Amino acid sequence: MDYAMQKKNLRNRKVAFIFATERFPNFTTKYFEKMNSSLLFDFAVDKTTNSVSITREFAAGLPLVWDAFTKPEILDQWWAPKPLLSRTKVMNFVVGGRRFYAMVSAEGKELGWSVQAYTSITPTSNFKFLSSFSDADENINDQIAASKWDLSFSEQNGTTTVSIKIQLDSLADLELKLQMGFKEGITATLNYLDTLLAELK
Repeated sequence: MDYAMQKKNLRNRKVAFIFATERFPNFTTKYFEKMNSSLLFDFAVDKTTNSVSITREFAAGLPLVWDAFTKPEILDQWWAPKPLLSRTKVMNFVVGGRRFYAMVSAEGKELGWSVQAYTSITPTSNFKFLSSFSDADENINDQIAASKWDLSFSEQNGTTTVSIKIQLDSLADLELKLQMGFKEGITATLNYLDTLLAELK
Protein backbone atom coordinates (compact mmCIF):
# COMPACT_ATOMS: atom_id res chain seq x y z
CA MET A 1 0.00 0.00 0.00
CA ASP A 2 1.35 3.44 -0.96
CA TYR A 3 2.40 5.40 2.14
CA ALA A 4 1.75 8.82 0.61
CA MET A 5 -1.74 7.74 -0.44
CA GLN A 6 -2.52 6.61 3.11
CA LYS A 7 -1.44 9.98 4.53
CA LYS A 8 -3.54 11.88 2.00
CA ASN A 9 -6.56 9.68 2.69
CA LEU A 10 -6.26 10.17 6.44
CA ARG A 11 -6.12 13.95 6.03
CA ASN A 12 -9.19 13.98 3.82
CA ARG A 13 -11.25 11.74 6.11
CA LYS A 14 -10.27 13.53 9.34
CA VAL A 15 -9.96 10.26 11.21
CA ALA A 16 -11.56 10.47 14.65
CA PHE A 17 -8.42 10.53 16.73
CA ILE A 18 -6.79 13.24 14.65
CA PHE A 19 -9.96 15.31 14.97
CA ALA A 20 -9.85 14.93 18.73
CA THR A 21 -6.21 15.87 19.12
CA GLU A 22 -6.63 18.93 16.91
CA ARG A 23 -9.75 20.16 18.67
CA PHE A 24 -8.88 19.09 22.20
CA PRO A 25 -5.05 19.17 22.38
CA ASN A 26 -4.88 18.38 26.09
CA PHE A 27 -7.41 15.57 26.27
CA THR A 28 -4.93 12.67 26.35
CA THR A 29 -2.86 14.14 29.17
CA LYS A 30 -5.96 14.47 31.32
CA TYR A 31 -6.78 10.80 31.03
CA PHE A 32 -3.17 9.60 31.40
CA GLU A 33 -3.26 11.05 34.92
CA LYS A 34 -6.10 8.72 35.93
CA MET A 35 -4.04 5.56 35.60
CA ASN A 36 -3.56 3.57 38.80
CA SER A 37 0.24 3.59 39.09
CA SER A 38 0.26 0.22 40.88
CA LEU A 39 -1.12 -1.54 37.80
CA LEU A 40 1.17 -2.70 35.02
CA PHE A 41 1.09 -0.90 31.70
CA ASP A 42 3.60 -1.67 28.99
CA PHE A 43 3.62 -0.43 25.40
CA ALA A 44 6.31 -1.84 23.10
CA VAL A 45 6.93 -1.28 19.40
CA ASP A 46 8.80 -3.89 17.35
CA LYS A 47 9.72 -2.45 13.99
CA THR A 48 11.32 -5.71 12.89
CA THR A 49 7.91 -7.42 12.94
CA ASN A 50 5.72 -4.33 12.26
CA SER A 51 3.86 -4.87 15.52
CA VAL A 52 2.83 -3.27 18.79
CA SER A 53 2.51 -5.19 22.06
CA ILE A 54 0.49 -3.83 24.97
CA THR A 55 0.15 -5.32 28.44
CA ARG A 56 -2.34 -3.77 30.87
CA GLU A 57 -3.49 -4.89 34.31
CA PHE A 58 -6.94 -4.11 35.70
CA ALA A 59 -8.10 -4.32 39.30
CA ALA A 60 -11.13 -6.41 38.38
CA GLY A 61 -12.04 -10.04 37.86
CA LEU A 62 -11.66 -11.79 34.53
CA PRO A 63 -15.39 -12.18 33.77
CA LEU A 64 -16.02 -8.44 34.08
CA VAL A 65 -12.96 -7.46 32.03
CA TRP A 66 -13.89 -9.98 29.32
CA ASP A 67 -17.42 -8.54 29.20
CA ALA A 68 -15.98 -5.03 28.90
CA PHE A 69 -14.22 -6.05 25.69
CA THR A 70 -17.00 -8.18 24.22
CA LYS A 71 -20.36 -6.62 25.11
CA PRO A 72 -21.43 -3.52 23.17
CA GLU A 73 -23.30 -1.94 26.09
CA ILE A 74 -20.01 -1.79 28.01
CA LEU A 75 -17.68 -1.23 25.04
CA ASP A 76 -19.52 1.93 24.11
CA GLN A 77 -18.78 3.38 27.54
CA TRP A 78 -15.01 3.31 27.07
CA TRP A 79 -13.80 2.33 23.56
CA ALA A 80 -12.77 5.89 22.63
CA PRO A 81 -10.39 8.47 24.09
CA LYS A 82 -12.51 11.20 25.63
CA PRO A 83 -14.18 13.43 24.64
CA LEU A 84 -15.01 11.06 21.78
CA LEU A 85 -17.66 8.37 22.18
CA SER A 86 -18.02 4.94 20.62
CA ARG A 87 -21.37 3.99 19.10
CA THR A 88 -21.88 0.34 18.13
CA LYS A 89 -24.20 -0.08 15.18
CA VAL A 90 -23.88 -3.85 14.72
CA MET A 91 -22.11 -6.43 16.86
CA ASN A 92 -22.16 -10.20 16.54
CA PHE A 93 -19.42 -11.62 18.76
CA VAL A 94 -18.90 -14.96 17.04
CA VAL A 95 -16.21 -16.23 14.68
CA GLY A 96 -17.13 -14.75 11.32
CA GLY A 97 -19.13 -11.98 13.00
CA ARG A 98 -18.16 -8.36 13.35
CA ARG A 99 -18.56 -5.13 15.25
CA PHE A 100 -19.37 -2.07 13.14
CA TYR A 101 -19.09 1.15 15.10
CA ALA A 102 -18.67 4.89 14.79
CA MET A 103 -16.50 7.38 16.62
CA VAL A 104 -18.76 10.20 17.72
CA SER A 105 -18.03 13.72 18.91
CA ALA A 106 -19.44 15.09 22.15
CA GLU A 107 -22.00 16.90 19.99
CA GLY A 108 -23.19 13.61 18.51
CA LYS A 109 -21.57 13.91 15.08
CA GLU A 110 -20.16 10.70 13.61
CA LEU A 111 -16.53 11.36 12.64
CA GLY A 112 -15.38 7.98 11.35
CA TRP A 113 -16.34 4.31 11.18
CA SER A 114 -14.56 1.02 11.75
CA VAL A 115 -15.20 -2.70 11.44
CA GLN A 116 -13.76 -5.40 13.67
CA ALA A 117 -14.11 -8.78 11.96
CA TYR A 118 -13.76 -11.61 14.50
CA THR A 119 -11.47 -14.42 13.33
CA SER A 120 -10.99 -16.47 16.52
CA ILE A 121 -12.66 -16.66 19.95
CA THR A 122 -11.71 -18.72 22.99
CA PRO A 123 -14.19 -17.62 25.69
CA THR A 124 -12.67 -15.64 28.60
CA SER A 125 -9.17 -16.38 27.30
CA ASN A 126 -8.49 -14.94 23.85
CA PHE A 127 -10.04 -13.42 20.77
CA LYS A 128 -8.71 -12.03 17.52
CA PHE A 129 -10.07 -9.63 14.96
CA LEU A 130 -9.15 -7.72 11.82
CA SER A 131 -9.64 -3.99 12.34
CA SER A 132 -10.43 -1.84 9.29
CA PHE A 133 -11.64 1.68 8.61
CA SER A 134 -14.88 1.96 6.65
CA ASP A 135 -17.46 4.44 5.49
CA ALA A 136 -20.90 4.99 7.00
CA ASP A 137 -22.30 2.12 4.91
CA GLU A 138 -19.70 -0.35 6.22
CA ASN A 139 -17.70 -0.40 2.99
CA ILE A 140 -14.09 -1.15 3.94
CA ASN A 141 -11.61 1.60 3.08
CA ASP A 142 -8.72 -0.23 1.42
CA GLN A 143 -6.64 2.95 1.27
CA ILE A 144 -5.98 2.76 5.04
CA ALA A 145 -4.08 -0.26 6.31
CA ALA A 146 -6.01 -2.82 8.32
CA SER A 147 -4.47 -4.28 11.48
CA LYS A 148 -4.69 -7.71 13.12
CA TRP A 149 -5.48 -7.68 16.84
CA ASP A 150 -4.79 -10.59 19.20
CA LEU A 151 -6.09 -10.13 22.77
CA SER A 152 -5.35 -12.55 25.63
CA PHE A 153 -6.82 -12.46 29.15
CA SER A 154 -5.65 -13.97 32.44
CA GLU A 155 -6.39 -13.40 36.13
CA GLN A 156 -4.35 -13.76 39.29
CA ASN A 157 -5.43 -12.72 42.79
CA GLY A 158 -8.26 -10.56 41.50
CA THR A 159 -6.13 -8.68 38.96
CA THR A 160 -6.78 -9.30 35.28
CA THR A 161 -4.03 -8.89 32.71
CA VAL A 162 -4.90 -8.10 29.11
CA SER A 163 -2.16 -8.68 26.55
CA ILE A 164 -2.71 -7.16 23.12
CA LYS A 165 -0.64 -7.68 20.01
CA ILE A 166 -1.38 -5.55 16.96
CA GLN A 167 0.13 -6.61 13.67
CA LEU A 168 0.45 -4.43 10.58
CA ASP A 169 1.54 -5.38 7.08
CA SER A 170 4.47 -3.02 6.73
CA LEU A 171 6.78 -0.71 8.64
CA ALA A 172 5.23 2.28 6.85
CA ASP A 173 1.78 1.23 8.10
CA LEU A 174 3.12 0.89 11.64
CA GLU A 175 4.85 4.26 11.60
CA LEU A 176 1.75 5.95 10.23
CA LYS A 177 -0.37 4.44 13.03
CA LEU A 178 2.06 5.76 15.62
CA GLN A 179 2.14 9.19 13.98
CA MET A 180 -1.64 9.30 14.25
CA GLY A 181 -1.25 9.22 18.03
CA PHE A 182 -2.10 5.58 18.59
CA LYS A 183 -0.02 5.21 21.76
CA GLU A 184 -1.59 8.25 23.38
CA GLY A 185 -5.08 7.24 22.30
CA ILE A 186 -4.94 3.62 23.47
CA THR A 187 -3.32 4.64 26.76
CA ALA A 188 -6.07 7.13 27.49
CA THR A 189 -8.76 4.65 26.45
CA LEU A 190 -7.45 1.84 28.66
CA ASN A 191 -7.16 4.24 31.57
CA TYR A 192 -10.80 5.17 31.12
CA LEU A 193 -11.71 1.47 31.14
CA ASP A 194 -9.87 1.15 34.45
CA THR A 195 -12.09 3.86 35.92
CA LEU A 196 -15.23 2.30 34.46
CA LEU A 197 -14.42 -1.16 35.86
CA ALA A 198 -14.18 0.31 39.35
CA GLU A 199 -17.69 1.69 38.90
CA LEU A 200 -19.10 -1.59 37.54
CA LYS A 201 -17.70 -3.90 40.22
